[in-house]
Amino acid sequence: MNLNFNLKIETPRLIIRALLPEDKLGMFELDSNPQVHRFLGNNPVQTVEQINEVIAFVRQQYIDNGIGRWAIIEKQTNEFVGWTGFKLMKEKVNGYFNFIDFGYRLKEKFWGLGYATEAGKAALLYGLEHFHFAPVYGMTDINNHASRNVLEKLGFKLIEVFDYDGMPNWRDPGAKTTWYKLKL
Repeated sequence: MNLNFNLKIETPRLIIRALLPEDKLGMFELDSNPQVHRFLGNNPVQTVEQINEVIAFVRQQYIDNGIGRWAIIEKQTNEFVGWTGFKLMKEKVNGYFNFIDFGYRLKEKFWGLGYATEAGKAALLYGLEHFHFAPVYGMTDINNHASRNVLEKLGFKLIEVFDYDGMPNWRDPGAKTTWYKLKL
């Protein structure tokens, strides 16, 4: 049984579940926002079709890798907030490949409410209990202080700063990036 498709994690304010095709409009609002992509290479998506491809890709990761990013839903409104979770990074980044990356991305209207930390804690706990993988890494632009703060609240320790070395359309080559490792 693939845990990702049946996933339901609850926190006081949020539900974390599999990313679904019907999340496309929420995902589009998230990833078409230039502010959201400010530290992600400044390349927001332009069409819902691009989002359909992203959702299909993530859902295929559930099958191929057993893990993937999960939707965050606000309980009170049932609104798509963003995503959190794990990704098997097969591309070489900072000298590493085939490593577990932990991440999150929220719609701008939900910034500063503690949702990234709340969802991140729940997702990490679930992932570590059910998947038992270690180590887990996280990375963010050196200037993205909010994201760095979330990683540190979640128990990640800054290991180094590096010049980003790959993945077109995500980061500019040579951009300074922080590299974190989860303290277990």
